[in-house]
Amino acid sequence: MTSLPDPLSRRDRQRQTREALCFAARAVFTRDGYHGARLDVIAREAGFSKGAVYSNFSGKAALFLAVVDLNLETALAEGGWDVFERAASSETVGEATTEAMRGFALATLEFIAVAARDEHLSAEMARRMQVLTDGYTAIAQEHLAPEEHFSGEELGALLSALDQGAALLTLAGGAEIDQRTLQAGMQRLLDPTGTRAEVGDLGARPGASALHHEVIQRRVAQALRGQS
Repeated sequence: MTSLPDPLSRRDRQRQTREALCFAARAVFTRDGYHGARLDVIAREAGFSKGAVYSNFSGKAALFLAVVDLNLETALAEGGWDVFERAASSETVGEATTEAMRGFALATLEFIAVAARDEHLSAEMARRMQVLTDGYTAIAQEHLAPEEHFSGEELGALLSALDQGAALLTLAGGAEIDQRTLQAGMQRLLDPTGTRAEVGDLGARPGASALHHEVIQRRVAQALRGQS
């Protein structure tokens, strides 16, 4: 006789509810922006009432920060990567993923403008940006040359700044920097003399979106496929 599975504990049910709300919120923030997103719509798309949102989050800002945490977990879950490794052409990111990343990045800009005027939210967002910088610091530490004048933390901050700056220029419609240029810039920061790789050796396609490094794009694409 087949035994029935054990009922979910209250903690497990709450975890599943929060996860469902975060997935739905990511989609709504991506589609409608931070200001345009409504909690009742997020709750409905997750299959809950609006009360479920307030049972798990203090408000829209807290829910947005939880989605940022989810995205950071996706981007950094597998650790760092070799910025000198040539990407396989079969791993190119589709247009749907690029548009989803663009939509959430625009919502993030809206949130940053709000957070900059709120001491608590500003500190919370800064903490999450540090998580991203720490991820790039780990990458820099792996490639730190003995003669390098910058510390791993400084190079990590520079890599993070290049990644975020390229994303901002991409959102603003700038065509001067693409994925190929972004990767070349990261390589040059870690290898100023150009002894490890040449720009022509990059696997990135000319004109491909510079909305974050291609490895992050692929990890987001995999997460979105797993969510659907």
